[in-house]
Amino acid sequence: MDEVELRQLRCLVAIVDEGSFTDAAIALGVSQAAVSRTLAALERALGVRLLRRTSRAVTPTATGLRVVARARRVLADVAGLVQEAGSGHTLLRIGYAWSAVGRHTVAFQRGWAAACPGTDLQLVRVNTASAGLAEGVCDLAVVRRPLEDLRFDAAIVGLERRLAALAADDPLARRRTVRLADLTGRILLVDRRSGTTTPELWPPESRPAVEETHDVDDWLTAIGAGRAVGVTAESTANQYPRPGIVYRPVRDAEPVAVRLAWWRDDPHPAHQAVLELLSELYRAG
Repeated sequence: MDEVELRQLRCLVAIVDEGSFTDAAIALGVSQAAVSRTLAALERALGVRLLRRTSRAVTPTATGLRVVARARRVLADVAGLVQEAGSGHTLLRIGYAWSAVGRHTVAFQRGWAAACPGTDLQLVRVNTASAGLAEGVCDLAVVRRPLEDLRFDAAIVGLERRLAALAADDPLARRRTVRLADLTGRILLVDRRSGTTTPELWPPESRPAVEETHDVDDWLTAIGAGRAVGVTAESTANQYPRPGIVYRPVRDAEPVAVRLAWWRDDPHPAHQAVLELLSELYRAG
């Protein structure tokens, strides 16, 4: 393990992110031959094959996927170390997929700054199931669906209502509330990676047709055009008010549990303080 170097990890991540040795070389500012040599040295040091190369694509092996995820964490930790050393402050990065902590977001940021002035808080939007934890781009994550990955632990900090997102000229927009049955027969726009809504909210015989999206702006654009409807946590309405879109409570849908998640074997030292502050904000709200 003494032979593993940061430049090798950067090289591996660049190949995966860029999709080819050629593009990774451009991103890193080195030759393609240097990229090949660096990857080969890393594979020798670890004793495993990390990437599969074909004439059309470069893809990680099963082991490679795990190494890439850990490499991202290592590189992010080093970047944080450099920033902390230069600023004299500790950095706490909290990931989220769509909407941070909704209407509590500003209060959370200000409350944290007042309570922990020596730890800079950075909110990072990462639209993955773990909201950036598995990718190594954050220390803690706010998620609104249970994490199946046993590497993570989580605790519920609060509950949010489910709301229907509708075009402003949709007939349902004139109502104060809607029911799940009112959306049967519509096209439901969902994000299966990180969203809180699935067709399983409806009985099997009355589920709406589903289309997928992976970005909140695309979701809002399609709904505003009247092409689809959405069902989302209340925080989305707080974070993304938009002309042409209205949000209405879904009165027969279960609320969404908001969780704070962390690495089970390596929790950030501040995770308990974040847990307490978020829980207090949701209780007070």
